[in-house]
Amino acid sequence: MTQPPADELYGRHRAVLPDWLALYYDRPVEITHGEGRHVWDSEGNRYLDFFGGILTTMTAHALPEVTKAVSEQAGRIIHSSTLYLNRPMVELAERIAALSGIPDARVFFTTSGTEANDTALLLATAYRASNQILAMRNSYHGRSFSTVSVTGNRGWSPTSLSPLQTLYVHGGVRSRGPYAGLTDERFIEACVADLEDLLGHTRAPAALIAEPIQGVGGFTAPPDGLYAAFRRVLDRHGILWISDEVQTGWGRTGEHFWGWQAHAENGPPDMFTFAKGIGNGMSIGGVVARAEIMNCLDANSISTFGGSPVTMAAGLANLSYVLEHDLQGNARRVGGLLIERLRAIGACVDSVREVRGRGLMIGVELVRPSTGEAAPETATAVLEAAREGGLLLGKGGGHNTSVLRIAPPLTLTVAEAEEGAAILEQALRGA
Repeated sequence: MTQPPADELYGRHRAVLPDWLALYYDRPVEITHGEGRHVWDSEGNRYLDFFGGILTTMTAHALPEVTKAVSEQAGRIIHSSTLYLNRPMVELAERIAALSGIPDARVFFTTSGTEANDTALLLATAYRASNQILAMRNSYHGRSFSTVSVTGNRGWSPTSLSPLQTLYVHGGVRSRGPYAGLTDERFIEACVADLEDLLGHTRAPAALIAEPIQGVGGFTAPPDGLYAAFRRVLDRHGILWISDEVQTGWGRTGEHFWGWQAHAENGPPDMFTFAKGIGNGMSIGGVVARAEIMNCLDANSISTFGGSPVTMAAGLANLSYVLEHDLQGNARRVGGLLIERLRAIGACVDSVREVRGRGLMIGVELVRPSTGEAAPETATAVLEAAREGGLLLGKGGGHNTSVLRIAPPLTLTVAEAEEGAAILEQALRGA
């Protein structure tokens, strides 16, 4: 009997790829094509996509404006490297610099968020002549040797060896931990006091790197203003602030174009990193920094594939679509409706501890009702049941992976939000 296409491909996958390369589902799915907010697998099943290739397909699958830009640029030239002038790269850098909020901004393009964060750490440590980094507990910043060393999530940090000395700060998780019972104001005060105390016991760090909303950590976030309060302390010590906008950038949170803008009282970060959504599936990452920081390196550097003409053309077309169609506003409106719908569902399901998030960046935290402990087995069961119902979700979380991550393309309609919520409700009730 002939194996289904996905089963045959799974066998080949296991024979040649690493065991640690994670796959979702008991029977992994091969996605063959997509359109809008939907994708199809190799067996012809259609799914509403609420995870967008881990937040990369930010606008829509097979968006005509992006596919046309990619095709036309590929027909001219695919690659040249940063050793030559590159018009699409300059044009996209100009637009991002203007949108960044950072004065005298410079932009460096990479191929991923990991590489972007790696570059930001290089810049910070060179500029400050320090290898100490402040990071947030429960954080995730990538899978390179330097970025796993500033990742405060054991499930995604496979080694304790590091080129950096990392010190972890409280504040990234609002509803768990030693300060969970405090008011927002007292929570911020306690986290600032913790930071002040930490700095009294160490040499001067180079930078604080922080996600405004922790992605892999389960879409957790501090109260608005925490990083602004941290900024006052950091500035006194000359410590840089790096905002990791790989998942929060480009309007996904609805309320802001960048996640750091929820903490803007004391100005923009010194640097921020971006990736994922800007390419709508193409491989783009980058760093935006003040000129004096970006230009601090005293050795040659290039990027062979960062700023590729094809990916830059995709980024330009995608950014134009996001702005011209007010997808930030759509994320705010449709995301707000979806969050309220999911909270109403969660109020009737004992295993749902919390529904949180902003815009189209939503987390549903699951627990064992009898103990309140994280329930990774329930998250896995719901993920499977949702797929059976035609909905693709993500997972995340801190000590245990027990949060469903919902981050559909920003063109999501109200009808699709309702459809996805109904499928998820059935999966939650059956888990």
